[in-house]
Amino acid sequence: MSLLCTLQVEEFYWNPDAITFATNYTIGTHPYDIFIDSNNTIYGADERNRLLVWFKQTTIAPTTMMVTINKTCVPPTVTLIPNAPISSSPVQFRRSQDFTIVSLIQLNCNESLAFTTQWIIKNCSSNCLHQILLDSSIITTSTEMYIPGRTLQYGLYEMTLTVTMTQMPSLSVSKTIYIQITPSGITANLIPYGTSSITRGDQQYLQLNPGSYSVDPDADTFNASIWKYTYYCRIYGLSKFPSYQSSLLSIDDMRNDPLNPSCLLNRTGWQFDNAINSSFTILSDSLQPNRTYQFMAQMQNIRNSSVQATGYVLVKVVETRPQMILIGCVIWTMCEPNLEFQLVNPTTQVALFSECSGDCTTLRSIIWNIYQGEMNSSSNFTQWVLFTQNTTYQNIWLFGTNTTNFTAINQLFLSNPQIDLWRFEVVYTFQNETSSSSLNFIINRPPSNGSCSINPLNGTTSSLFDISCSNWFDDDGIKDYIVYSWTTNRTKKAIVSYFTVPVFQIQLSSGDNQTSLLNLIVHIRDQLDCVTETNISSVHVTVDTVAMNNLLSDIQNSSGIGANPIAKLLTSGNQNLVGQVLTSVSQQFNQMNSENANKAVSNGIPAASISISSLDSSSGQQTSIPLNQTALDEYQQDLNSFATVRDYLITFTSNLLITSVNSIKLQASSLAQLTKSTNELTRKTSTIASDRCYQLGKALYSMRTKVAFEDVQMAATDLLQCATNLLSATNGPLQQRTTILDLDSIRATKFPDDYDTDLEFEWSNPNLFADDNDFSWETIQKNRNGYYQKKIANELNTKMTELISLLTSTLNLHLNIGQDFNIDTPQVLMTLETKSSQFLSTQFTKQVGSGQVQLPNNFNSNLNNQDKISIRSVIEPLASFGNSKVSSNTNLSRTISFSILDQNHNEIPIQTSLNQSIEIIIPRDPNL
Repeated sequence: MSLLCTLQVEEFYWNPDAITFATNYTIGTHPYDIFIDSNNTIYGADERNRLLVWFKQTTIAPTTMMVTINKTCVPPTVTLIPNAPISSSPVQFRRSQDFTIVSLIQLNCNESLAFTTQWIIKNCSSNCLHQILLDSSIITTSTEMYIPGRTLQYGLYEMTLTVTMTQMPSLSVSKTIYIQITPSGITANLIPYGTSSITRGDQQYLQLNPGSYSVDPDADTFNASIWKYTYYCRIYGLSKFPSYQSSLLSIDDMRNDPLNPSCLLNRTGWQFDNAINSSFTILSDSLQPNRTYQFMAQMQNIRNSSVQATGYVLVKVVETRPQMILIGCVIWTMCEPNLEFQLVNPTTQVALFSECSGDCTTLRSIIWNIYQGEMNSSSNFTQWVLFTQNTTYQNIWLFGTNTTNFTAINQLFLSNPQIDLWRFEVVYTFQNETSSSSLNFIINRPPSNGSCSINPLNGTTSSLFDISCSNWFDDDGIKDYIVYSWTTNRTKKAIVSYFTVPVFQIQLSSGDNQTSLLNLIVHIRDQLDCVTETNISSVHVTVDTVAMNNLLSDIQNSSGIGANPIAKLLTSGNQNLVGQVLTSVSQQFNQMNSENANKAVSNGIPAASISISSLDSSSGQQTSIPLNQTALDEYQQDLNSFATVRDYLITFTSNLLITSVNSIKLQASSLAQLTKSTNELTRKTSTIASDRCYQLGKALYSMRTKVAFEDVQMAATDLLQCATNLLSATNGPLQQRTTILDLDSIRATKFPDDYDTDLEFEWSNPNLFADDNDFSWETIQKNRNGYYQKKIANELNTKMTELISLLTSTLNLHLNIGQDFNIDTPQVLMTLETKSSQFLSTQFTKQVGSGQVQLPNNFNSNLNNQDKISIRSVIEPLASFGNSKVSSNTNLSRTISFSILDQNHNEIPIQTSLNQSIEIIIPRDPNL
């Protein structure tokens, strides 16, 4: 777009024999255009509204002239992460792997921030000309491109992002990245779940069925027909696998190895169960009791012989007829197969389940044991020794030791770094026999040998900080780098950003209020989610008050928002940038909200009429100060100004993609901050935030079997804070604890656009807003606000209740009997305890913050004594308004809720007799 303007002209001399005629000192780092005319005169326009001219003569003094130059808008600057613009060096992803291509978009236009994005994917198996059609659920118009696992077939692809300025379509730019989709590799399981060892009787058949139990992560089901199967066996601890002339002898091979005898007493005591040999059975009386055998199945792909897989199982043979016990991982991604073992990350907890395959009606007891292992390299077997502290750490590090499920938290591994091999064994005792099975693990070592640094060490909330992580190594490859920050309490760390590249830029929130110090740590994560945590230098970050004031001013005066640097970052659509900016700006506004409230109270304004006290607040000193009306008016003006800003900021959360657990953590963290000042949230802000938090909760629930408990904890904490913030925000005006905001009043009372065409529109129904027979315009306009406030409060209460239920179910999957989960923040207190139902047989008193719930003993719950239950207790800052016509002073109260959930996450009704009571102590707001 052309603009007539006054420019300062700088004239220079250039030498025909030179190779450089200008530097960034001369023309800046982002010149708009450079031209050369027929007289070899060079013209350049820079960022400072200067026209620079190079002649073949001496330099003369600058002059001023009128010129027309296309200087206002140029195409956006686009960078793709990762960067692979050459087809011969594509980025590789496994087919089963979800992945995201991220764009960094810098807008070079102050007239408009509106732009469109479009991704196109082409198959390059031949010539990159064939565009592929994606499922409608995959969004191709976002700034990021998220591809769920199993979307693309194996091969090379070209992905192109085109960014176009909406009002100036000629300003468009495209960037391309090449990706290679590769096979993930199959998991060869001889028995279900990949159980490492089982117990069988010598009179029982033993079926090994890799064709049914193996897993192909690249497909919905495993295709057994495209593999060749060969089975081997050895007497574990006594011999190696039999071989002949350096080649292994399969079970069905009748040749002998004099040093390593055959496993089978009866050399013909086996059979293939189908034509493709994908199932193999050892017949009864073929294995000797009181021995342990190791079976191995080697699988070779018929279509590509270089694609192979190997599976193992240990079988302890006894003289009884035990039932087969199977063991698997609750979070299957935490158990990556590694030959005879499963890989376990020492930084995450391990949750296992067991199940009995067969007739288990005579089961008497279950017990889990832990062993540490040492490899005997000479005979290639592992010697297992009972871990001596099993009892010591029961219900501390180890949970569910007498149940079907077992959990060992990460402290078991972190406190014993010298142990590489672990065995978790479950023993089922029946009336006439005992059966044991185990799952064997080897520690997945985290990334090592690297370091991370940050520069500069001082800055403001508008500064860009460079983080560089170098020389990190891991056998499985580095997956990403996640930055967390904290001020005074390391346990309250918050996610700042996550990147797949080792060098990146971030913006930071302000540091400690007294020292401006901000502490930073980086998690370096490998492809199997094992984490190394490293500290980087603390930085001093102060608030950029000028930028904050400009943002306030530009949002109030929308015509100037296009040139605002913060608005440009938000418009980029990059969720790292958006999350960093929203968190930083929200924290600053939250601090200002608190300061303004304290100032108002010091001017005689009752604290209970303008804000809702946080759960960590103590009773304020009551003083009698005359109300200062000017101070109240000023407070209300500031309150509405900040509400307008939050109303603007929340819109940038709606279209962010939800791609991974890091994506959920980052968005949840920024939403918890954005909604923290509940008296500044309009109904629009609350509605958008509630929908976003609910969608994040649903996404977390859908990932519950794939993500680590530690990540679930962090995301759930912020989402629960978001939920309680929104409930306080919508109930505050109804409980007369906060005021109706100006934006809400304007939106409630203005004529809607479809007033004349939508006859069923509730705005047009005066009966909804009248006071009995008072249908005056003043009354109706006044009551509109109350009506819409109640409506949104009811809607949000329903949605946030569903969100809390989703989060409870997600957390419960990771919790075993005896484990607790606690949230203790100024916005919400929550405990989630997992118990046996027998726990309720005695009188139960639960202390939640300053609240309390007491249940009588033996109340009617219709539960069996060994049923798993969850006890959830929650305290929120403000009681809901409710729809009861009965007058009650609930506006003085917190909310306390108490629920008992069965193992299917359904609430259990609590019924007591007439002479028994349930006692609930509900705390009050200390400022009332």
